[in-house]
Amino acid sequence: MGKNVTVLGAGMVGRAMAIDLSQKHTVLSVDRDASSLALLAGNSNIKTQQGDLADARVIQETISQADIVVDAVPGFMGFETLKTVIESGRNIVDISFFPEDPFDLDELAKSKGVVAVMDAGVAPGMSNIILGNHHAKMEVSDFTCYVGGLPRERVWPYEYKAPFSPIDVIEEYTRTSRLVEGGQVVEKTALSEPELIDFDGVGTLEAFNTDGLRSLIKTIDVPNMKEKTLRYPGHIELMRVLRETGFFGEEKIQVAGQSIRPIDFTTSLLFPKWKLGEEEEEFTIMNILIKGLENQAPILYKYELLDRYNPATKTSSMARTTGYTCTAVTQLVLDGLYQKKGISPPEFVGEATGCFAAILEYLKQRGIHYHLKKTRL
Repeated sequence: MGKNVTVLGAGMVGRAMAIDLSQKHTVLSVDRDASSLALLAGNSNIKTQQGDLADARVIQETISQADIVVDAVPGFMGFETLKTVIESGRNIVDISFFPEDPFDLDELAKSKGVVAVMDAGVAPGMSNIILGNHHAKMEVSDFTCYVGGLPRERVWPYEYKAPFSPIDVIEEYTRTSRLVEGGQVVEKTALSEPELIDFDGVGTLEAFNTDGLRSLIKTIDVPNMKEKTLRYPGHIELMRVLRETGFFGEEKIQVAGQSIRPIDFTTSLLFPKWKLGEEEEEFTIMNILIKGLENQAPILYKYELLDRYNPATKTSSMARTTGYTCTAVTQLVLDGLYQKKGISPPEFVGEATGCFAAILEYLKQRGIHYHLKKTRL
Protein backbone atom coordinates (compact mmCIF):
# COMPACT_ATOMS: atom_id res chain seq x y z
CA MET A 1 0.00 0.00 0.00
CA GLY A 2 1.40 3.38 -0.97
CA LYS A 3 2.28 6.13 1.49
CA ASN A 4 1.87 9.90 1.46
CA VAL A 5 5.06 11.72 0.44
CA THR A 6 5.56 15.48 0.35
CA VAL A 7 8.35 16.76 -1.90
CA LEU A 8 9.44 20.29 -1.05
CA GLY A 9 10.80 21.94 -4.20
CA ALA A 10 9.80 21.28 -7.81
CA GLY A 11 13.01 22.12 -9.61
CA MET A 12 14.69 19.75 -12.02
CA VAL A 13 15.65 17.24 -9.32
CA GLY A 14 12.54 17.73 -7.20
CA ARG A 15 10.27 16.95 -10.16
CA ALA A 16 12.23 13.82 -11.06
CA MET A 17 11.88 12.58 -7.48
CA ALA A 18 8.16 13.33 -7.37
CA ILE A 19 7.60 11.35 -10.57
CA ASP A 20 9.72 8.45 -9.36
CA LEU A 21 8.02 8.22 -5.97
CA SER A 22 4.57 8.48 -7.58
CA GLN A 23 5.05 5.01 -9.06
CA LYS A 24 4.26 3.58 -5.61
CA HIS A 25 3.02 6.47 -3.48
CA THR A 26 0.76 9.51 -3.44
CA VAL A 27 2.95 12.60 -3.79
CA LEU A 28 2.34 16.23 -2.94
CA SER A 29 4.83 18.55 -4.72
CA VAL A 30 5.17 22.05 -3.29
CA ASP A 31 6.92 25.05 -4.84
CA ARG A 32 6.28 28.77 -5.22
CA ASP A 33 6.92 28.56 -8.98
CA ALA A 34 3.68 27.67 -10.77
CA SER A 35 5.50 26.96 -14.04
CA SER A 36 7.63 24.26 -12.39
CA LEU A 37 4.57 22.66 -10.83
CA ALA A 38 2.79 22.73 -14.17
CA LEU A 39 5.38 20.33 -15.58
CA LEU A 40 4.00 17.68 -13.20
CA ALA A 41 0.46 17.97 -14.56
CA GLY A 42 -1.12 14.80 -15.85
CA ASN A 43 0.21 12.41 -13.21
CA SER A 44 -2.75 11.10 -11.24
CA ASN A 45 -0.57 10.22 -8.23
CA ILE A 46 0.93 13.71 -7.92
CA LYS A 47 -0.86 16.67 -6.42
CA THR A 48 0.71 20.10 -6.58
CA GLN A 49 0.46 23.10 -4.30
CA GLN A 50 1.91 26.55 -4.80
CA GLY A 51 3.49 27.99 -1.69
CA ASP A 52 6.47 29.93 -0.36
CA LEU A 53 8.70 27.37 1.36
CA ALA A 54 10.57 30.16 3.11
CA ASP A 55 7.47 30.37 5.32
CA ALA A 56 7.53 27.73 8.08
CA ARG A 57 3.74 27.79 8.26
CA VAL A 58 3.49 26.71 4.63
CA ILE A 59 5.83 23.80 5.30
CA GLN A 60 3.89 22.75 8.40
CA GLU A 61 0.63 22.79 6.47
CA THR A 62 1.87 20.85 3.44
CA ILE A 63 3.57 18.09 5.46
CA SER A 64 0.75 17.59 7.98
CA GLN A 65 -0.41 14.35 6.30
CA ALA A 66 2.97 13.14 5.07
CA ASP A 67 4.46 9.79 6.04
CA ILE A 68 7.82 11.18 4.92
CA VAL A 69 9.17 14.45 3.52
CA VAL A 70 11.73 14.86 0.74
CA ASP A 71 13.54 18.21 0.85
CA ALA A 72 14.83 19.62 -2.45
CA VAL A 73 14.93 23.36 -1.71
CA PRO A 74 18.02 25.49 -2.50
CA GLY A 75 20.90 25.26 -0.05
CA PHE A 76 20.36 28.66 1.56
CA MET A 77 16.88 27.52 2.68
CA GLY A 78 17.81 23.97 3.60
CA PHE A 79 18.72 24.15 7.27
CA GLU A 80 15.62 26.05 8.38
CA THR A 81 13.43 23.81 6.23
CA LEU A 82 14.95 20.70 7.81
CA LYS A 83 14.46 22.17 11.29
CA THR A 84 10.79 22.92 10.61
CA VAL A 85 10.14 19.41 9.34
CA ILE A 86 11.87 17.82 12.33
CA GLU A 87 9.93 20.03 14.74
CA SER A 88 6.78 18.75 13.05
CA GLY A 89 7.81 15.18 13.85
CA ARG A 90 8.08 13.99 10.25
CA ASN A 91 10.81 11.73 8.85
CA ILE A 92 12.80 13.46 6.12
CA VAL A 93 15.38 12.76 3.41
CA ASP A 94 17.19 15.92 2.36
CA ILE A 95 19.22 17.00 -0.68
CA SER A 96 19.36 20.76 -0.10
CA PHE A 97 23.13 20.56 0.70
CA PHE A 98 22.99 23.48 3.12
CA PRO A 99 26.25 24.91 4.56
CA GLU A 100 25.27 24.72 8.25
CA ASP A 101 26.20 21.79 10.51
CA PRO A 102 23.28 19.30 10.38
CA PHE A 103 24.33 17.75 13.69
CA ASP A 104 23.12 20.94 15.38
CA LEU A 105 19.68 19.36 14.86
CA ASP A 106 20.62 15.87 16.03
CA GLU A 107 19.25 16.14 19.57
CA LEU A 108 16.06 17.76 18.28
CA ALA A 109 15.55 14.92 15.79
CA LYS A 110 16.15 12.29 18.46
CA SER A 111 13.75 13.99 20.86
CA LYS A 112 11.08 13.98 18.15
CA GLY A 113 11.81 10.37 17.15
CA VAL A 114 12.62 11.50 13.61
CA VAL A 115 14.74 9.76 11.00
CA ALA A 116 16.52 12.59 9.15
CA VAL A 117 18.88 11.62 6.33
CA MET A 118 20.72 14.55 4.79
CA ASP A 119 22.97 14.97 1.72
CA ALA A 120 21.30 11.97 0.06
CA GLY A 121 22.34 12.84 -3.50
CA VAL A 122 25.12 11.61 -5.76
CA ALA A 123 28.12 13.44 -4.24
CA PRO A 124 27.70 14.06 -1.43
CA GLY A 125 25.37 11.12 -1.18
CA MET A 126 26.17 7.96 -3.09
CA SER A 127 29.88 8.65 -2.65
CA ASN A 128 29.35 8.64 1.15
CA ILE A 129 27.16 5.54 0.98
CA ILE A 130 29.88 3.63 -0.90
CA LEU A 131 32.54 4.68 1.59
CA GLY A 132 30.30 3.85 4.55
CA ASN A 133 29.72 0.37 3.17
CA HIS A 134 33.45 -0.34 2.80
CA HIS A 135 34.43 1.37 6.04
CA ALA A 136 32.22 -1.12 7.89
CA LYS A 137 34.03 -4.07 6.27
CA MET A 138 37.69 -3.07 5.88
CA GLU A 139 40.41 -0.74 7.09
CA VAL A 140 40.25 2.15 4.64
CA SER A 141 43.38 4.28 4.24
CA ASP A 142 42.48 6.41 1.21
CA PHE A 143 39.23 7.74 -0.25
CA THR A 144 39.11 9.87 -3.40
CA CYS A 145 36.04 11.05 -5.25
CA TYR A 146 36.12 12.68 -8.70
CA VAL A 147 32.69 13.93 -9.75
CA GLY A 148 31.02 16.36 -12.13
CA GLY A 149 27.93 17.09 -14.17
CA LEU A 150 28.55 18.55 -17.63
CA PRO A 151 26.66 19.39 -20.83
CA ARG A 152 27.32 17.07 -23.77
CA GLU A 153 27.83 20.05 -26.08
CA ARG A 154 30.68 22.40 -25.16
CA VAL A 155 29.45 25.97 -25.76
CA TRP A 156 31.84 28.92 -25.46
CA PRO A 157 32.70 30.74 -23.22
CA TYR A 158 32.03 28.57 -20.14
CA GLU A 159 31.46 25.10 -21.64
CA TYR A 160 29.28 24.49 -18.60
CA LYS A 161 25.62 24.37 -17.63
CA ALA A 162 24.36 24.09 -14.07
CA PRO A 163 22.31 20.90 -13.54
CA PHE A 164 21.31 22.16 -10.08
CA SER A 165 20.98 25.54 -8.34
CA PRO A 166 23.61 27.84 -9.94
CA ILE A 167 24.16 29.76 -6.71
CA ASP A 168 25.22 26.48 -5.09
CA VAL A 169 27.71 25.97 -7.94
CA ILE A 170 29.35 29.32 -7.23
CA GLU A 171 29.57 28.31 -3.58
CA GLU A 172 31.81 25.43 -4.69
CA TYR A 173 34.24 27.97 -6.18
CA THR A 174 34.39 30.25 -3.14
CA ARG A 175 34.11 28.06 -0.04
CA THR A 176 37.38 26.80 1.43
CA SER A 177 37.99 23.12 0.59
CA ARG A 178 38.52 20.77 3.52
CA LEU A 179 40.53 17.61 2.89
CA VAL A 180 42.04 14.99 5.18
CA GLU A 181 45.76 14.30 4.81
CA GLY A 182 47.69 12.05 7.18
CA GLY A 183 44.76 12.01 9.58
CA GLN A 184 44.59 15.81 9.79
CA VAL A 185 41.97 18.13 8.36
CA VAL A 186 43.65 20.64 6.04
CA GLU A 187 42.13 23.63 4.29
CA LYS A 188 42.89 24.54 0.71
CA THR A 189 41.56 27.16 -1.64
CA ALA A 190 38.70 26.04 -3.86
CA LEU A 191 39.74 25.45 -7.50
CA SER A 192 43.27 24.55 -6.34
CA GLU A 193 45.54 21.58 -7.24
CA PRO A 194 44.25 21.07 -10.80
CA GLU A 195 44.65 17.69 -12.52
CA LEU A 196 43.99 16.64 -16.11
CA ILE A 197 42.42 13.17 -16.23
CA ASP A 198 41.28 11.06 -19.19
CA PHE A 199 37.90 9.31 -18.90
CA ASP A 200 36.59 6.65 -21.28
CA GLY A 201 33.60 7.87 -23.22
CA VAL A 202 34.19 11.51 -22.28
CA GLY A 203 37.80 12.52 -22.92
CA THR A 204 40.04 14.79 -20.88
CA LEU A 205 38.57 16.68 -17.93
CA GLU A 206 40.17 18.86 -15.28
CA ALA A 207 39.73 18.18 -11.57
CA PHE A 208 40.07 20.66 -8.71
CA ASN A 209 39.54 20.84 -4.96
CA THR A 210 36.06 21.55 -3.63
CA ASP A 211 34.54 21.23 -0.17
CA GLY A 212 32.66 18.03 -0.89
CA LEU A 213 33.66 15.78 2.01
CA ARG A 214 31.21 17.53 4.34
CA SER A 215 30.09 15.10 7.08
CA LEU A 216 32.80 12.53 6.28
CA ILE A 217 35.33 14.75 8.02
CA LYS A 218 33.47 14.29 11.29
CA THR A 219 31.97 10.81 11.03
CA ILE A 220 34.58 8.51 9.44
CA ASP A 221 38.19 8.07 10.51
CA VAL A 222 40.09 7.62 7.25
CA PRO A 223 43.65 9.06 7.09
CA ASN A 224 43.40 10.44 3.54
CA MET A 225 40.20 11.76 1.96
CA LYS A 226 39.47 14.25 -0.80
CA GLU A 227 36.81 15.18 -3.30
CA LYS A 228 37.54 16.90 -6.60
CA THR A 229 35.04 18.42 -9.01
CA LEU A 230 35.31 17.77 -12.76
CA ARG A 231 34.88 20.30 -15.56
CA TYR A 232 36.02 20.67 -19.17
CA PRO A 233 39.61 22.01 -19.38
CA GLY A 234 39.84 25.79 -19.01
CA HIS A 235 36.93 26.24 -16.61
CA ILE A 236 39.17 26.58 -13.55
CA GLU A 237 40.99 29.59 -14.93
CA LEU A 238 37.76 31.35 -15.90
CA MET A 239 36.30 30.92 -12.41
CA ARG A 240 39.52 31.97 -10.71
CA VAL A 241 39.60 35.18 -12.73
CA LEU A 242 36.02 36.00 -11.74
CA ARG A 243 36.64 35.12 -8.09
CA GLU A 244 39.93 36.98 -7.71
CA THR A 245 38.53 40.06 -9.46
CA GLY A 246 35.75 40.16 -6.88
CA PHE A 247 32.77 39.18 -9.01
CA PHE A 248 31.68 36.62 -6.39
CA GLY A 249 31.95 39.11 -3.51
CA GLU A 250 29.04 39.46 -1.09
CA GLU A 251 29.97 42.84 0.43
CA LYS A 252 28.12 45.75 -1.17
CA ILE A 253 30.01 48.21 -3.35
CA GLN A 254 29.01 51.55 -4.87
CA VAL A 255 28.38 51.59 -8.63
CA ALA A 256 27.00 54.73 -10.27
CA GLY A 257 25.46 55.79 -6.99
CA GLN A 258 23.86 52.38 -6.38
CA SER A 259 24.81 49.98 -3.60
CA ILE A 260 25.00 46.42 -4.95
CA ARG A 261 26.60 43.08 -4.11
CA PRO A 262 28.98 41.93 -6.86
CA ILE A 263 27.58 38.38 -6.58
CA ASP A 264 24.09 39.67 -7.47
CA PHE A 265 25.40 41.47 -10.55
CA THR A 266 27.45 38.42 -11.58
CA THR A 267 24.63 35.94 -11.20
CA SER A 268 22.25 38.12 -13.22
CA LEU A 269 24.69 37.89 -16.15
CA LEU A 270 26.03 34.38 -15.58
CA PHE A 271 22.95 32.33 -14.79
CA PRO A 272 21.20 32.79 -18.16
CA LYS A 273 24.31 31.37 -19.84
CA TRP A 274 24.43 28.51 -17.31
CA LYS A 275 20.79 27.53 -17.53
CA LEU A 276 20.43 23.92 -18.59
CA GLY A 277 17.63 23.47 -21.09
CA GLU A 278 14.78 21.14 -20.17
CA GLU A 279 15.80 18.72 -22.94
CA GLU A 280 19.49 19.60 -23.17
CA GLU A 281 21.73 16.55 -23.13
CA GLU A 282 24.22 16.28 -20.29
CA PHE A 283 26.00 13.62 -18.29
CA THR A 284 27.17 12.81 -14.78
CA ILE A 285 30.55 11.24 -14.23
CA MET A 286 31.99 9.94 -10.98
CA ASN A 287 35.00 7.81 -10.09
CA ILE A 288 35.47 6.67 -6.49
CA LEU A 289 38.73 5.12 -5.31
CA ILE A 290 38.85 3.29 -1.97
CA LYS A 291 42.17 1.82 -0.86
CA GLY A 292 43.03 -0.10 2.29
CA LEU A 293 43.34 -3.49 3.95
CA GLU A 294 40.72 -6.19 3.63
CA ASN A 295 41.43 -9.39 5.53
CA GLN A 296 44.94 -7.99 6.03
CA ALA A 297 45.52 -7.79 2.26
CA PRO A 298 45.99 -4.45 0.42
CA ILE A 299 43.17 -3.78 -2.01
CA LEU A 300 41.76 -1.06 -4.25
CA TYR A 301 38.07 -0.67 -5.06
CA LYS A 302 37.17 1.60 -7.97
CA TYR A 303 33.58 2.56 -8.73
CA GLU A 304 32.85 4.17 -12.10
CA LEU A 305 29.65 5.99 -13.03
CA LEU A 306 28.86 7.54 -16.41
CA ASP A 307 25.18 8.38 -16.74
CA ARG A 308 23.56 10.41 -19.51
CA TYR A 309 20.37 12.38 -20.11
CA ASN A 310 17.40 10.10 -20.73
CA PRO A 311 15.55 11.33 -23.85
CA ALA A 312 12.70 8.85 -23.39
CA THR A 313 11.68 10.32 -20.02
CA LYS A 314 13.28 13.74 -20.67
CA THR A 315 15.11 13.46 -17.36
CA SER A 316 18.56 14.95 -16.85
CA SER A 317 21.35 12.72 -15.67
CA MET A 318 21.99 14.88 -12.61
CA ALA A 319 18.31 14.67 -11.69
CA ARG A 320 18.48 10.88 -12.12
CA THR A 321 21.72 10.23 -10.24
CA THR A 322 20.98 12.71 -7.45
CA GLY A 323 17.23 12.29 -7.25
CA TYR A 324 17.01 8.53 -7.51
CA THR A 325 19.64 8.06 -4.81
CA CYS A 326 17.41 10.21 -2.63
CA THR A 327 14.26 8.29 -3.53
CA ALA A 328 16.08 5.00 -2.92
CA VAL A 329 16.91 6.14 0.63
CA THR A 330 13.35 7.43 1.04
CA GLN A 331 12.04 3.99 0.14
CA LEU A 332 14.40 2.37 2.67
CA VAL A 333 12.97 4.58 5.42
CA LEU A 334 9.37 3.96 4.34
CA ASP A 335 10.00 0.20 4.31
CA GLY A 336 11.53 0.33 7.80
CA LEU A 337 14.89 -0.91 6.53
CA TYR A 338 16.64 2.21 7.83
CA GLN A 339 15.30 3.42 11.18
CA LYS A 340 18.16 5.25 12.95
CA LYS A 341 16.72 8.22 14.84
CA GLY A 342 18.44 11.58 14.66
CA ILE A 343 20.58 13.11 11.93
CA SER A 344 22.03 10.56 9.52
CA PRO A 345 24.57 11.52 6.88
CA PRO A 346 24.49 9.04 3.98
CA GLU A 347 27.57 7.15 5.20
CA PHE A 348 25.44 5.91 8.13
CA VAL A 349 22.99 4.46 5.60
CA GLY A 350 25.87 2.80 3.73
CA GLU A 351 27.07 1.14 6.93
CA ALA A 352 23.62 -0.28 7.76
CA THR A 353 23.12 -3.94 6.91
CA GLY A 354 21.56 -4.53 3.50
CA CYS A 355 21.07 -0.86 2.60
CA PHE A 356 23.94 -0.50 0.13
CA ALA A 357 22.84 -3.51 -1.92
CA ALA A 358 19.24 -2.30 -1.89
CA ILE A 359 20.24 1.15 -3.16
CA LEU A 360 22.40 -0.30 -5.95
CA GLU A 361 19.50 -2.50 -7.06
CA TYR A 362 17.05 0.42 -6.93
CA LEU A 363 19.36 2.50 -9.13
CA LYS A 364 20.02 -0.41 -11.49
CA GLN A 365 16.28 -0.77 -12.10
CA ARG A 366 16.34 2.87 -13.25
CA GLY A 367 19.30 2.39 -15.57
CA ILE A 368 21.96 3.88 -13.28
CA HIS A 369 24.96 1.58 -13.05
CA TYR A 370 28.00 1.78 -10.79
CA HIS A 371 30.71 -0.40 -12.31
CA LEU A 372 33.11 -1.92 -9.80
CA LYS A 373 36.74 -2.88 -10.37
CA LYS A 374 38.52 -4.68 -7.55
CA THR A 375 42.32 -4.84 -7.63
CA ARG A 376 44.62 -6.60 -5.19
CA LEU A 377 47.68 -4.43 -4.62
